[in-house]
Amino acid sequence: MALKRLVQAAMAAVVLTAAMPASAQKVLKVGSTPTGVPFTFLDTKTNSIQGIMVDLITEIGKDAGFQVQIEPMQFSTLIASLTSNKIDIISAAMFVTPARKEVIDFSEPFYSYGEGLLVPKSDTRTYAKQDDLKGEVVGAQVGTAFVDALKKSGLFSEVKAYDTIPDILRDVNAGRLKAGFADYPILAYNLKQGGFPEARIVESYKPATIGSVGIGVRKGDTELLAKINTSLAKLKANGTVEKILEKWGLKAQGT
Repeated sequence: MALKRLVQAAMAAVVLTAAMPASAQKVLKVGSTPTGVPFTFLDTKTNSIQGIMVDLITEIGKDAGFQVQIEPMQFSTLIASLTSNKIDIISAAMFVTPARKEVIDFSEPFYSYGEGLLVPKSDTRTYAKQDDLKGEVVGAQVGTAFVDALKKSGLFSEVKAYDTIPDILRDVNAGRLKAGFADYPILAYNLKQGGFPEARIVESYKPATIGSVGIGVRKGDTELLAKINTSLAKLKANGTVEKILEKWGLKAQGT
């Protein structure tokens, strides 16, 4: 009888655990940026961070059994916030690079792209590569792979570092900057909204820095990384990733 009661108690505990409300799940802090539309952006209607990376990490959390609390912050502060335990995950338009992999760990990539070239609409020249802008003053976002690559190229008289991509768009739109380099999907999405009518993307330009976006975790957080990768693979296979990308105007692709 004692054994029977023990088995019944164990079964009841299993049922109770399965029926635990979502609020009892572990809450993980996720760093995202307010200026990377469509990957991440501040929705002024709800005063919350929205976008592809928010939808993706939310779906991963649902599958992996954790809740997410989105923490808005500048792109350049994401890695420092992760390594100092202010956040648990980075979910933003962040390329997986060798330098970053020395500091944090990344999930499997889920989307790849390169930099877009932005110039004033009055500049009708057909640019194909960075060499075509040799000696000019150009801009890129601080903390990105693009700004580092542009500086190392030695092609430009100055590479201005901007806090956000909208700052680059504003200066190019106003004619204060010869050219800006930034994430192609983010530039394209911003221009579609019509807020920068005097700027254009140079469609003839071939990107020099192509990277893949991944989700970042702290070095050694192997259990969380494994959960994220398992759920990400499942979401790719069942079409959820494709639906999220299409919702925000991007096409699914191989990575």
